[in-house]
Amino acid sequence: MRLSFITKLKFSIRRIYLKHVEIFTDGACSGNPGRGGFGVILNYMGKTKEISKGFLCTTNNRMEIMAALTGLGALKEPCRVVLYSDSKYL
Repeated sequence: MRLSFITKLKFSIRRIYLKHVEIFTDGACSGNPGRGGFGVILNYMGKTKEISKGFLCTTNNRMEIMAALTGLGALKEPCRVVLYSDSKYL
């Protein structure tokens, strides 16, 4: 299916006006599996929101994924997102 010029233009205009949000994530675990948790920082125009949660029995990869999903899930509307993570698994 080919998009018309007008449709492509609408997509381009929407992309310009979306809010730009940075999401910083990290997850960790003591033992694998073991106790662990994750932390997320969302940054938009100098405003920050922090989210964290802990678990009794989890894995490191699970915490890395949960951090990214929680950060993306915290967005209230479509945004341009840059997500930072130290995980090679993501």
